Amino acid sequence: MAGPSGSAGPQRDPAGGRPTDLLAVVRAYVSLTKPRIVELLLITTVPAMMLAADGLPSLGLVAVVLVGGSLAAGAANALNCFIDRDIDQLMRRTKRRPLPTHVVTPRHALVFGLTLGAVSVTLMAVFTNWLATGLTLAAILYYDLVYTLWLKRTTPQNTFWGGICGAAPVLIGWAAVTGTLSPAAWGLFAVVFFWQLPHFYALAIKYRADYARAGIPMLPVVASVRRVNLEIVGFTWLTVASSLAVWPLGMSAVYGVPAVVVGAVFLVEAHRLHSRSRRGQPVRPMRLFHWSTTYLTVLFVAVAVDALL
Repeated sequence: MAGPSGSAGPQRDPAGGRPTDLLAVVRAYVSLTKPRIVELLLITTVPAMMLAADGLPSLGLVAVVLVGGSLAAGAANALNCFIDRDIDQLMRRTKRRPLPTHVVTPRHALVFGLTLGAVSVTLMAVFTNWLATGLTLAAILYYDLVYTLWLKRTTPQNTFWGGICGAAPVLIGWAAVTGTLSPAAWGLFAVVFFWQLPHFYALAIKYRADYARAGIPMLPVVASVRRVNLEIVGFTWLTVASSLAVWPLGMSAVYGVPAVVVGAVFLVEAHRLHSRSRRGQPVRPMRLFHWSTTYLTVLFVAVAVDALL
């Protein structure tokens, strides 16, 4: 393994100058893939596959899509870390990542990301179909070339347009099962797409000083908190509306009732955040951030259960 300078030799702890053990290096490479984000993507993929199959799809196919999807998301995230290494070192939230701390060199991060991407696309090409494979490749390219290199650094609408790749796993899973994309697939895509706006805007409010320091024009950096919270409310309504629009597309009350309940709570939390900012009270964006994760998890568990029943 190359050290910070790129020469061969053991990695060294930047603080103490001691060789970093193998486990620490492995952890650093795993962290490049941003496993929490990968986990969230997989939560939406398997239920979408189950709905597409109207039950349990082939376990072999599920395994391929899970592995291929994880590798694809990990590749996109590792390449994101490579591209964003200049701004990651400026932000408190990201300055402990492997590249800013020199645990992994930029060259190795690049090779790691490209390798994961090649393996994921090859795996999908061999064991699924052209549509699922094409969507996988397109999601990686869009996230790194369109979102990370361009949109993230140039426009406050970066989160909106970046939501395309975040919602892609739903389409990839569906396409792997059927080879097509039905209205239900696009409905689930819309749910995840719109959901990302209140989810990530809440996080961006929390870390807006970090983004400002790095020169990233996230919406909370260039607009008032009240304006951002108003958009959070609007996109939360669109998320819930999309989730209810999916209900008549082949699902029963097993899905519909939880969708209504968790959707109502999601809306209450979004309006509460906006109400506090409108009254000039301190906002608590992370409460909405954490609840939004619960919302998406419960909703897609309901998709899976409905497909089984």
